[in-house]
Amino acid sequence: MAENKTKATVVPVSEYLAAIESEQRRTDVEALIDVMQRVTGEPPVMWGSSIVGFGSYRYECGKNKWAESCIVGLSSRKAAISLYVGAANEEHGDSIAQLGNIKAGKGCLYVKKVSDIDLSVLEKIVRTTVDLNRERYP
Repeated sequence: MAENKTKATVVPVSEYLAAIESEQRRTDVEALIDVMQRVTGEPPVMWGSSIVGFGSYRYECGKNKWAESCIVGLSSRKAAISLYVGAANEEHGDSIAQLGNIKAGKGCLYVKKVSDIDLSVLEKIVRTTVDLNRERYP
């Protein structure tokens, strides 16, 4: 099995933020970083070149093979901001539907603007994801 390509780095998150061309997008990403940092109690860390992650967990990805990932994270993409919050977890219940104008994938939520979503609902989603990952992967 190939090694996980996306790993925590020592690249400052400030460099990533400075490279976001749109001032509004940069402000939105900073607001989402604040939410995730507050909920997780973890500092933001670059995972690979484009994911801002919070915390980490190890999971088994094959017999005696382990990988590491951030507990939650986000990435500014061309079309939207990707929120890595385990969107498919049934434990989120109705929260994702209550979040606002988003698109949902298997593991991600896609947000165009922070003003499109309810940040208190996002906090609940992030908290649920953090609690699930910490319980499943102590």
